Amino acid sequence: MARPIWTGAITFGLVSVPVSMYSATHEHEVSFHQFEKDTSDRIRYKRVNERTGKEVDYDDIVKGAEVSGGDYVMLDADELDSVAPGQSRSLEIDRFVDLDDIDPLYYQRTYYLGPGKKETAKVYGLLRDAMTDANRAAIGTLVMRGKEYLAAIRAEKDLLILQTMYFADEVRDPKAEIDGLPRRGAAKKAELAMAQQLIDSMAGPWKPKDFRDTYTDRVKKLIKQKSAGKKVTVAEAAPEPTNVTDLFEVLKRSVENAQKRRSAKPAKKAATKKKAS
Repeated sequence: MARPIWTGAITFGLVSVPVSMYSATHEHEVSFHQFEKDTSDRIRYKRVNERTGKEVDYDDIVKGAEVSGGDYVMLDADELDSVAPGQSRSLEIDRFVDLDDIDPLYYQRTYYLGPGKKETAKVYGLLRDAMTDANRAAIGTLVMRGKEYLAAIRAEKDLLILQTMYFADEVRDPKAEIDGLPRRGAAKKAELAMAQQLIDSMAGPWKPKDFRDTYTDRVKKLIKQKSAGKKVTVAEAAPEPTNVTDLFEVLKRSVENAQKRRSAKPAKKAATKKKAS
């Protein structure tokens, strides 16, 4: 069984629900080491005192915040914890909101919440079932790893799921970040109808297992090829941007291709079944 990365309690009203938090996801990654070019010499990073040049133990390092003109205020872990009394081991619910009202843009990472104690599992189940019936998410804050997080808790089948969220002032205004956004309704009716037809022809159910990290697969293949002394396969170039003057014809051909692929899939399945019998 995995070890929890955080333990504490969800509190709402006079109710306290002990919970344990576990990572719900992990990312694909290939582990690399760094070497000096044209050698087999490893690159190492050390924590070094800028003035003395001596290496410093991790336990002897504190955090410093610049206040003005190169002056710093030093803070250790205990001092940082002291400004969040009671929050490091509790997640106090501020309100329950309609789950459909939350913009996915605000979500960060996802965690599983399990019952913290066997004897209080009934209270955990009560909260889960009540939230399921109400289709609401609990919104609150918690301090974890030296940082305060906005968090949403929702019920999903047999368990509670916590998703850390961005605060409102952490979400950038797209109008301040992006220039040249086309106005709505600028497309020609024929092009819009063809684009909608293309979307419909490519529609399908959401099945996460249909998708995989092909880039990591290619990196692993590249490593295998080089280790075996084989020639490295170069990836195809990215497609050219669609010419605006040809947009309707490109959309039309795309619809035709999508319809052909869709009609070919059942035929392939039928042929497979016939062969098996």
